[in-house]
Amino acid sequence: MVENPDSSRGAAGTVWLAFDEAWDFGESPSFEPPAWVDAREIGPSLRFIASKRAIERFYGEFGEYLRPFILSGSGDFHHLTAIFVRQVKEPFVILSFDNHPDWDVRPPFWSCGAWVNRALENPLVQQVAVWGCGSFECRLPWRLLGNRSACRSGRLRVAPWRSEGYDYPSWLHAMSRLDWRAAFAQYVESLGTFPVYVTVDLDSLRESDAITNWENGRFSLSDIVWAISLLRQKSQIIGGDLCGAFSAARYASWFQALAGRFDHPRQRFVSDSERRAVNLHALKAIWPSLIGERLSDENSRNQEVKNSRIKDA
Repeated sequence: MVENPDSSRGAAGTVWLAFDEAWDFGESPSFEPPAWVDAREIGPSLRFIASKRAIERFYGEFGEYLRPFILSGSGDFHHLTAIFVRQVKEPFVILSFDNHPDWDVRPPFWSCGAWVNRALENPLVQQVAVWGCGSFECRLPWRLLGNRSACRSGRLRVAPWRSEGYDYPSWLHAMSRLDWRAAFAQYVESLGTFPVYVTVDLDSLRESDAITNWENGRFSLSDIVWAISLLRQKSQIIGGDLCGAFSAARYASWFQALAGRFDHPRQRFVSDSERRAVNLHALKAIWPSLIGERLSDENSRNQEVKNSRIKDA
């Protein structure tokens, strides 16, 4: 079943690509989700790692449903951001809030842990900036597996949380709870006129603010809302997506299942009702700031045009 993404449901310019069972809005009258596109049949072949063939099949079948702002599912689908941004037809910057740098240079090349490199293959992407990495990947020896050359050139900017007792090279922009907002504000000022695409992985949030398939980060909900609001004040947000809500893993191949079992952290037990409530609370806080006034203004203009036509009639 596929709803028309341009239907009256949800804000204009938004779509919910349902790859999994991460979201259930049946008992959420206070949140109006975007128009729903059922992608659950293809979801298992895309989850965590995917072949280029599966990726291009997805784009061929679902490309027409892409919209500037996309609600996705688990963070296991974050690599699809590199597909979502194909909508953008001008030079732009990708800004990601994520507990992981997603910069791994090893195969498989289409995976949620390597999507940044696929995005950098897009000639219109001027830079990818990842804020809020608290996982081990930014420390030695694991950072040797990351795209260090892109960091050194400036096309990739990774801002990890500083961990006590660890040193960070100059090409990693380590931050702390005390100074990160000042550093972020300075970075936003440096963007100049470049349009920005914002991608939010809920694993960038604290454990109390989001329940995900991965390790949680250190941002609070108010941190993310503040950062996106500042970005919207100072820059032009041309699109974005949100992923990271927990869902039970379903894979299309034994290789995905084996690799997924090896790479994912042990999950803490949380009831379905608690999981849905916590993640819905996060979505309600972040989604309006992500889609922002741009869409509200667009709806207002459309209504004004409609009203003028009624008057003329």
